[in-house]
Amino acid sequence: MAFLKDEVEVEVDVEDIVVEEESTTEETTEEAKDVTEEEKTESKTNYIIVPTGGPAAEADVKIRVIGLVGDLDEEKASEIMYGMLALHKTGQKERLVEPDNPECIETEPYIEPFEFIISTHGGSASDMFGIYDLMRKMKSEGVEIQTYGLGKVMSAGVLLLASGSKGKRRIGANCRVMVHSVIGGSSGAIHNLENEMDEIRWIQEQYINRMVEETAMTKKYLMNLLKKKVNVYISAQEAVDLGIADEVI
Repeated sequence: MAFLKDEVEVEVDVEDIVVEEESTTEETTEEAKDVTEEEKTESKTNYIIVPTGGPAAEADVKIRVIGLVGDLDEEKASEIMYGMLALHKTGQKERLVEPDNPECIETEPYIEPFEFIISTHGGSASDMFGIYDLMRKMKSEGVEIQTYGLGKVMSAGVLLLASGSKGKRRIGANCRVMVHSVIGGSSGAIHNLENEMDEIRWIQEQYINRMVEETAMTKKYLMNLLKKKVNVYISAQEAVDLGIADEVI
C-alpha cells in the first residue's frame, strides 16, 4: 500500500499495521477486563455479612459480623436471616472437651459466636419477629449471639438488641434507645378496620410478651410505658438497668 506525502511515495508494511492494531485491541480488552473485575470486587464488598475475607483473612482472623444499619424492611430482613444461617453453618467446629488436659483428645462439637450490630430507627414488626424467632432458635442450639447497640436502637431494634445472648448484649455510651406502641393504619369497610385493629393488638401483645421475656421489665411496667402514646427515649445506662442490654461500652 502506498501513501502520498510531499509527492514522495512511501511503502508501508500492512502486516505491521495489523499487528499494532491487534496489540492495542488486546491492551484495551485487558484494561476493560481489569475495570470489570474491579467493579465486581467493589460490588461484593457491599455485603452486610462478612464471615471471612479481605485483609483479615490473610492474617487468619475470622470476621463473624452481621449488621442492621438503617430501617428494617423485607429486603434487609432477608439479608440478615440468610446471613445468620450462613454464619451458623460456617461456625460449626470441633474443640477439645478438656483443653487444659494434654492427655485428653476427646472432642465435642460447638458453634463459633458471631456479632450482630444494630443501629436503626426500627421498621417492620413482622420482619422483626422473623429475625427474633431465628435468633431464639439459634440460641437454643448453643449459638452465642453478641449484640451491639450503636448510635440509635429504636422501635423494632430494641427487641433485637435484647434478644442477644445474656451477658453478651452491649450498648454504646452515646446510643439512644426508644420504645413506643405499635403503629399501623388502614382504610375501607368497618369490618376490615376492625380486623386490622385486632391484628395490631395481637402484634402489640406479642411485642410486650417477648420484651418481658428478654428484659428485666415486667408486663405492667412496659404497658404503662407504652400507654404514654409517645416515643419514650432511654439512655444507654437506663437500657442496662431495664435489662435491654448488659454493658455500656
